Amino acid sequence: MIRKPLRPLARIFFARSAGENPDLIEHANRRERIEMQHERILRKTQRRLVMMGGIFVISFSVIGARMTALAVSEPTEPKVRSSEVQIVASRADIIDRNNRVLATNIETHSLYVHPQQIVDPVTTARQLAKIFPDIDSVKIEARLKGGQKFFWLKKAISPEEKQAVHDIGDPGLKFGPREMRLYPNGQLAGHILGGTTFGDQGVHSAELIGIAGVEKAFDEALSDPKFNGDPLQLSIDLSVQSALEEVLYGGMRLLNAKGASAVLMDAHTGEIMAMSSLPDFDPNNRPRALTQGDASDSPLFNRAVQGVYELGSTFKPFTVAQAMELELIVTDTMIDTKGPLRWGRHSIKDYKNYGPELSVEKVLVKSSNIGTARISLMIGSELQKAFLGKLGLLEATPIELIEGPTGKPLYPSNWSDISTMTISYGHGISTSPVHLAAAYAAMVNGGTLVKPTVLKQTALPIGERIISQKVSMRLRSMLRHVVTEGTASRFGEVRGYSVGGKTGTSDKHNDQGGYHDDKVLATFASFFPSSDPKYVLIVTLDEPEDSTGSELRRTAGWTAVPVAAEVIRRVAPLLGLAPKIESLRQNSLTLANN
Repeated sequence: MIRKPLRPLARIFFARSAGENPDLIEHANRRERIEMQHERILRKTQRRLVMMGGIFVISFSVIGARMTALAVSEPTEPKVRSSEVQIVASRADIIDRNNRVLATNIETHSLYVHPQQIVDPVTTARQLAKIFPDIDSVKIEARLKGGQKFFWLKKAISPEEKQAVHDIGDPGLKFGPREMRLYPNGQLAGHILGGTTFGDQGVHSAELIGIAGVEKAFDEALSDPKFNGDPLQLSIDLSVQSALEEVLYGGMRLLNAKGASAVLMDAHTGEIMAMSSLPDFDPNNRPRALTQGDASDSPLFNRAVQGVYELGSTFKPFTVAQAMELELIVTDTMIDTKGPLRWGRHSIKDYKNYGPELSVEKVLVKSSNIGTARISLMIGSELQKAFLGKLGLLEATPIELIEGPTGKPLYPSNWSDISTMTISYGHGISTSPVHLAAAYAAMVNGGTLVKPTVLKQTALPIGERIISQKVSMRLRSMLRHVVTEGTASRFGEVRGYSVGGKTGTSDKHNDQGGYHDDKVLATFASFFPSSDPKYVLIVTLDEPEDSTGSELRRTAGWTAVPVAAEVIRRVAPLLGLAPKIESLRQNSLTLANN
């Protein structure tokens, strides 16, 4: 830009020649220059003002839009999570071996609150307390009046509860969609299924996670989308499970038992057809875990899997089978049963005096502790421990329940000769009923090991051989005689289904390291049909008492045996086993074979 001179010479000379004052020209040019500068400054200032105004308008527009969006949007999640984490709400069903539903999902709603939007906190709190009796109206009123922007009121509510809350009409009460786990059969198979709870939660969805049983053991598979929601099929039969639980509960109440458990297993596949632990619970309303006292007193405690007990004389068949397998004895070998059997400061006695000697078969039939202890001495500590180890009785069961590893057997660190003798008849070693069921299956199915499972098997597993078929057949015959003429003969027979088995009555431990005189654990380990065993049934009663006679009777023959017999009577037809019928030609009568 070329600046205009204040005193142009041409105009100065012209003004002088015309007699004018040349200074006026300079003043005029100076004023013009100042006016041009002011105009430039004014234009620049106006541009700046327009620019600043535009910035302010845009900024306030963005802030206003964001505030409007927040006002009309749902509340944020109550816990800090990455926006990239996606909540997986869908969970696969669980079904029984016949495709009947054991666990599924239903659509429901959650209830949450925006306290700042609550119109009448006092009335709203009072009405909520009427709908939900577990809510304290005073505490909820304080929360509604507090400074919180968001809080959960109920993680899941029923359609009826939702309608009742909706009728309150307060805009601060909000609903979110939910998928809730439903167990349509209530308490049935509660310990097997376990239960679920909510994991990650948002107002639009919540993650279901397993907390016990198969729900916990198969948590990842049940929630993994890559499995396309295919149901998890268990080995249990819902009808058989129902019958077993009903009989077991009735037996526990009738015999005044503290608790009870039962395991029904396929003798060839290891499949659990039914399993119960009492007292039990409803996984739809799972109780709280005990924070003090004995964990086994909680209904959450699975006695069949987690409970490890001295199972008494039910261990005697293992001793006899091993000795026969080692060709140390045969069924009619005579065993010294004179008592008591003293070993150092220890003394082993029989329930009754069975005379100076018994055959091996009679040792089992009459359940002689002394006879079994003498047989175990023929075997020796090292071989006995190895044999029980092969049966899986020295390690946690591999059953597919999260509680499985907690049921680890207890046995002496120093497996001495006296340990060998007491373990031979089930004292000094503690295992679970599931352990016992699998071991009995191996004893009577022809001699091959099975692993307990709660999953339906599509093929017959090939297990390790434990004893020969010949020994297995002889053992079945002896255990059949326990039912026909031994300790289970009063109530063990089931007409139409030949039952074999072994009773076991063990004194319970007390807090002083000894045993109670009036508290026992009664067990009956049975199998049926005895000629060709298909199933093994273990029934255990905790502190049973039969008070129908002149004196209290606690032994398994009077307590566990009749309960097991009734279970077999009820479930055998459900398992597809037809009773064996024998025709008496001489009088044309038809009787079920004993």
